[in-house]
Formats: sequence, C-alpha cells, structure tokens
Amino acid sequence: MTEKKKPRRTRERILETSLALFNRRGAPQVTTADIADEMNISPGNLYYHFRNKDEIVGELCATFEAHVRPLFAAPRGRAVDVEDLWLWLHLLFERMGEYRFIFRDVDELAARDAALGARLGRLLRQGVATMVELCRGMVVARTMVASEREIAALAENVVLVATYWQSFARIGRATAANADEATPARAAWQVLALIAPFLVGDARALINRLGRDYL
Repeated sequence: MTEKKKPRRTRERILETSLALFNRRGAPQVTTADIADEMNISPGNLYYHFRNKDEIVGELCATFEAHVRPLFAAPRGRAVDVEDLWLWLHLLFERMGEYRFIFRDVDELAARDAALGARLGRLLRQGVATMVELCRGMVVARTMVASEREIAALAENVVLVATYWQSFARIGRATAANADEATPARAAWQVLALIAPFLVGDARALINRLGRDYL
C-alpha cells in the first residue's frame, strides 16, 4: 500500500508561495495580501505564522544562506583545477537562481533591513575569500599565473559579476530579442572568462573547451 504524503504545513506553504511570487515579481512588489490571496487563505492566517513580509524575506534569505555556505570551501588535500571552479560556480548559480529575488533587489532589501544587509554582506565577503583561496590553489598547482594583488582584484570582480548577473540578464532580455538566458552554465562561463587570461597550459585549453561545450 502506497504511503500517503503528509500535507505541507501552512508555514511551509507560505514560504513556498512567497518565494515563487518574489522570484516572479520582485519582493518589493509583493504584499502579504498578495501572498494570502495566492494561497486562498485569510491575511490573519498568514499573520499567525509571520508578523510581516520582512520576516518571510528574512527566513527565505536564511534558507538560501544555509544552502550556499557549504559551497564556500575549497577542495582539501589535492590541487585545485578549472573543473573545481566550474562546478563551484555552476552550483552557486543554481542556488542563486532558485532564490533570484534576493539578487533582483539586493540593494533595496539590504537598505530595508540592516540585519539582512549585514548577513548578505558577510556572505559576499565569504565568497570573495573562497575565490581567493581557489586562485591561490591554482597558482600553487601552476595552472594560474597571478600576483596576490591580481588575485584579490579578480576575486572581487567575480563576486561582483555573480551578484548582479541576474539583473544584467533580465534587463538584457527585455531589450534584446536574442539575449541569452541567465542559465547557471552561461553565468558560470561569464565568470570563467574573467579568470581565463590568468590560466596557462591545459587549464586554459579546458576553459576554451567548456565554452564550446556549454555555449
């Protein structure tokens, strides 16, 4: 006999519905009334679980953070290579796509909630630190030639592009009929293009192959 799935709790449904609406329309454009209406529940039922929209946004951001923090760890006990970077970026952009509302309005969300802004700031800095560590690993492996100053600048540029890639792609699609979709592969390639000039030998050849295979 097939076991019946347990019905989702109202709190879980609120978060799921909110995430879908935020991703589609942007968090600033969605009200708690919109969320309740989408779920066909009363606003009072929603307020029983969340006092306001900011609490919903905060919990979704916390969930995103929990999903991406494990990615911010360089491989241990072996040399870092381009495929490590590719996989790291691809997984990161997949998660960012699932919670794209954060990066759609990141400045506004951070300004509205100082604690949330501080949390996102720490996450971005951790991303920079991870990128620095990955680049240093490739320098040690002699697949990259870059100074500490170049690595520091490159790491910040990578996180900068990653943070605002969703907005760039969305605006591009609105103004150009043949604009590329903001897929994880496309976004990862755009970031790898920043790194490619510092790579040498087989690592540089692999970057070129990845570009051909995925684009």
